[in-house]
Amino acid sequence: MATQQHIQLASSLPKRLLDFFRKYPPPALLQGTPATTSTATGNTTVTSTTPTDPNASAPDSQALSSSEISYRNPFQPHKHYVTGRWHSPVFGLRRQADLVKLAQQHGVVSLLPYTIKLPGERAKRREELGLRVKGTGIGQRVKGKLWERTLKGRLEERKKAMLAMPAMIQEWKQKGHGRGWKKWPK
Repeated sequence: MATQQHIQLASSLPKRLLDFFRKYPPPALLQGTPATTSTATGNTTVTSTTPTDPNASAPDSQALSSSEISYRNPFQPHKHYVTGRWHSPVFGLRRQADLVKLAQQHGVVSLLPYTIKLPGERAKRREELGLRVKGTGIGQRVKGKLWERTLKGRLEERKKAMLAMPAMIQEWKQKGHGRGWKKWPK
């Protein structure tokens, strides 16, 4: 019964999603997967109970034992276990977003590997990390542009000048309408 539902679901998926799941099957759906463990780098190690075949080519004994298959998240960068160099993700952020949108339309988002483009992930990260803008903490100020930083002082100077304006006009009238007028009174 369940296999018929899976076949029916697979027939309704678009080719792009089918190709993705064919190349990167969800770890939960891999054959013989009694246990999965997830790491911080996005790699999932799937242990299987396959018999050891002496003719089969085994992976490097230092990296993986013969009973483990390494599943790499195609949405996250990973470190090569021999060279130690970082490899870019297989899918960039734009392609990740497109796949997530397509999976949302067909209701298979839960089968996708972890990505920051999953629904609700942005809100969860905002909740965990908070608003990360320099100067928004308690007792801090945002740097801002020069005119923004000096605006308060300039407005105060204007206010003082406007309050002193009637006295300045009176003085200007007494000194002969500009004759003998000095700009800065001493």
